[in-house]
Amino acid sequence: MFVTPAFAQTTGAPGAGAAVAQFLPIILIFVIFYFLLIRPQQQKMKQHKAMVEALRRGDQVVTSGGIVAKVSKVQDDGMVEVEIADGVKVKVVKHTITQVLNKTEPAAS
Repeated sequence: MFVTPAFAQTTGAPGAGAAVAQFLPIILIFVIFYFLLIRPQQQKMKQHKAMVEALRRGDQVVTSGGIVAKVSKVQDDGMVEVEIADGVKVKVVKHTITQVLNKTEPAAS
């Protein structure tokens, strides 16, 4: 008797629009992360892989340890032999090369 009819009624079931509205912020955050973090990192990895695959004898490179060296031999097993001083040659892993300073021109055929 003391309860008004408006309070006594139950609310209707939420529609499909309400469920989508609840997940919309999560979807939006994922899209923002993709375009600001994931996609640029994938492009950077692709550029680094192309740079490493294009290494040739005579290129001057910088390793991840900060050593500036000249490529003397590119091997197929993922290794590169670099010359860090006159007569001092060291083998390094290709993917530790961070930058190519000077590219050599391909030999004319």
